[in-house]
Amino acid sequence: MKNGRGYIFDIRRFSIHDGPGIRTTVFFKGCPLRCQWCHNPESQSAYPELILQPRRCTLCGACIEICPHGAIYRQGEQILTDREKCQLCQSCAQVCFAEARQFTGREMSIAQVMAEIQRDIPFYDQSGGGVTFSGGEPLFQDDFLRTLLHACKQQDIHTALDTCGFAPFETLESLRGWVDLFLFDLKHMDDTRHRELTGVSNRLILDNLLALSRLGHAIYLRLPLIPGVNDDEAHLHQLAHFASRLPHLQRVDLLPYHSSGLEKYARLDKTILSPALGPVPETRLAEVETLFQAYGLETNIGG
Repeated sequence: MKNGRGYIFDIRRFSIHDGPGIRTTVFFKGCPLRCQWCHNPESQSAYPELILQPRRCTLCGACIEICPHGAIYRQGEQILTDREKCQLCQSCAQVCFAEARQFTGREMSIAQVMAEIQRDIPFYDQSGGGVTFSGGEPLFQDDFLRTLLHACKQQDIHTALDTCGFAPFETLESLRGWVDLFLFDLKHMDDTRHRELTGVSNRLILDNLLALSRLGHAIYLRLPLIPGVNDDEAHLHQLAHFASRLPHLQRVDLLPYHSSGLEKYARLDKTILSPALGPVPETRLAEVETLFQAYGLETNIGG
């Protein structure tokens, strides 16, 4: 956190998939993982990023004229951007009335984020909802997150933290008292495979999950189902067995893979690490749900 400010890439109101009741979900920029199937590539960098939508461009040239760094140029019937020269000043987006040039991620103060959250307090009270801090990875901006959590609890707002758990336990220890519910993502049980798929070990993640559960925290375990990656029978049984031994686990959320984020990679000039995968068939989801229920786990499809 710099001067009491942090980077947010979206605030979504009236969410019903990120914890109980009607919620406001605050999406933090920055993530230490690089999941091969990530559907929010704009969340990975901790700082604002340029998003291009060339089909909207009218070739007016206003962005070329205003760019102070010479990063934008015309080539035939295209306007291109040299991202190496771009300094993210955002002046081009301000003059692009066609909205072909946008930036994801904005610096916000605690007061600005809380103002958005407070707008929906009546809905939280009526539905048993609250605020969910998601990402990216909120623990990546732990000082900013900690201050927001404290501000929410001062107003008796229910808080949920959607996390991959990849942070020193000292970080979790410093803020867990202000978290009512952990939405804990778990990608793969095998450490070697987890490194291949996300770029990091799962040992710290599993240790943190076990520690939070043993301390009595309410947890929803969220399992992304990626076809051909982590949905084989042996791995699912390993996951279910592990989950069944977690104290205080409230339920397991099965999150089927979807390809809605693929177009974002092109807009950011990024390359997706895995090829496009097909959706998980409903029949397969039902089978996986039955498998987890056989271990005595309350199971939910979706967030």
